[in-house]
Amino acid sequence: MEIEMEGGLSSGTEEGRGYGDAKFDDDGLEKRTGTMMTAGAHIITGVIGSGVLSLAWAFAQLGWIAGPISLLAFAIITCYTSILLVDCYRSPDTTRNYTYMAAVTTYLGGPNVKLCGIAQYSNLVGAAISYTITTTLSMSAISKSNCYHKYGHDAACGRTNNTYTILFGVAQIILSQIPNFHKLSFLSIVAAVMSFAYSSIGLALSIDKIARGGHVKTSLIGQPIRADLSSADRLWKIFAALGDIAFAYTFSNILLSIQDTIKASSDENMVMKKATFAGIFISTVFYMLCGVLGYAAFGHHAPSNFLTGFGFYDPFWLVDLANVCIIVHLLGAYQVFTQPVFAFVEERCKRRWPASRFVNQETAIEVPCLPRLRFSAFRLVWRSAYVVVITLISMLLPFFNDFVGLIGAAAFWPLTVYLPIQMYIARAKVRRLSLGWIWLQILSMLCFVISVLAAAGSIRGLIKSVKRFQPFHVES
Repeated sequence: MEIEMEGGLSSGTEEGRGYGDAKFDDDGLEKRTGTMMTAGAHIITGVIGSGVLSLAWAFAQLGWIAGPISLLAFAIITCYTSILLVDCYRSPDTTRNYTYMAAVTTYLGGPNVKLCGIAQYSNLVGAAISYTITTTLSMSAISKSNCYHKYGHDAACGRTNNTYTILFGVAQIILSQIPNFHKLSFLSIVAAVMSFAYSSIGLALSIDKIARGGHVKTSLIGQPIRADLSSADRLWKIFAALGDIAFAYTFSNILLSIQDTIKASSDENMVMKKATFAGIFISTVFYMLCGVLGYAAFGHHAPSNFLTGFGFYDPFWLVDLANVCIIVHLLGAYQVFTQPVFAFVEERCKRRWPASRFVNQETAIEVPCLPRLRFSAFRLVWRSAYVVVITLISMLLPFFNDFVGLIGAAAFWPLTVYLPIQMYIARAKVRRLSLGWIWLQILSMLCFVISVLAAAGSIRGLIKSVKRFQPFHVES
C-alpha cells in the first residue's frame, strides 16, 4: 500500500538542497507556496473537528482530575511524536517523503507499511463518516430550532436526518472535484476560522449557563455509581471517553501531506515544527475550555454533542450560528481528510492502466472569473462514488459518540505514536536498549494499552446502540 499526494507523482530527483527556479521546486514539481500560517490552518482544521463537541461528555465520565490530565497528556504526546514525524519529511539524502505512507516505506518498510495502510485509510474513511454524521446533526438542529421558534415549543418538529445527510453528500461530491491538497489552503483557512467561531459560541453559552446557576452536579472522579449506572458501565464509559479525547488529536496521518505544501527554504523544517506546535497548542486551549466549561455547565448530564445541550429555543439564533459554523468547518475538514484517499486510488489506477484514456485524460475548462479548471471523467466518477458510499454508511451507523471514540482509539496508537517513534529510531539510529530507546518503547506500550481499552469501551457502546437502532429512521 502506498499513498501519494499529487506532489508525489513526479519521478524528478532532488539535487542537494537547492530550491528550484521561479516556477518549480527542487524536485521538479510546481512551486510550493505554503507558510507557517497556512500549515497551521491545515492543522487546526484537521485537529479541531467534531471531536471538540464530545469533550464535555468525556470530562463528565472522567471528572475534574482525570479529565484535564488526560487531555493534556494526549496533547503533549501528540505534539512530541508530531515533531518526530516532521523530521521524517526529508530523508537523510534530502529527498522528500511526500506523504505519511511514503515516509513509513522509506524508513521502515515490510509489515509496518501494511499496518500504516490499514490504520491510515481506516482513519481517513472513519473521519469522513464522523464528519458526515456531525454535519447532519447540526443541519437537523438548525431546522428544529427554527421550527420551534416559528410554531412554538410544543410543535412536532422532529424530522428524519436522511435529507440532511444527502445534502451534505451532494456538497462533498462538488468539493471533491478539487484536484489536490495544494488547492485547499483557502478552504482550510475558512474552516479554521469556523472552528474557532463555533467553539467560542459554545464557550459563551456555557459561561452564560454557569452564570445563571442551577443544581448541576460534578465530581472529582466523574460519574457516580447509581441504579442506572453500574460500576462496570462506568468503567466502560471511562474507556470510551479516552477514545473521544484520542479522536480529538487524530491528525498525524495528514501531517506530512500538509508539510509538503510548505515553501521550500533552508528552515522549512522549523517552519513546520512551529506550525505544528502552534496548531496543537491553540487547539488544546480550546479543547480544555470546551471540556471544563461544558462539564461545569451540564455536569454529569453533559450531552455527547455539547452544543445540542443548550436547547432549541433561546437564543435560538446563536445556536443556529454555531451549527452553521460547524457545517462550514466540516465541509473543509472532510476534504482535508479525504484528498489523501483520492490521491492514493488515482495514482494506483494510473500505474495499473497507464494507457487508459478514461483514467489518465484531463481536459482544461475555461470558466469566466475563475482559474482554469481541469476536468477528469475518472475523477468525477470515482470520487462521486466514494462520497455516496460514505453517505450511505453514515445513514446506517449514525452513532456519533461511540463512532468517534472507536476511530480515535483505533488510529491513535499506530499513527500518532508507534510509527512516528519507529521512524525516528530508524532515522536517528537510536541504539537498541539505550535510555532513549527504552523511553520511547515504554511510551509506545502505554499508549497501546490505552488505545485497546478505549476501543473496547467504544465497541461496547456501539453494540448497545445497534441493538435498539432502526436503519434510515433516525430523528433529531
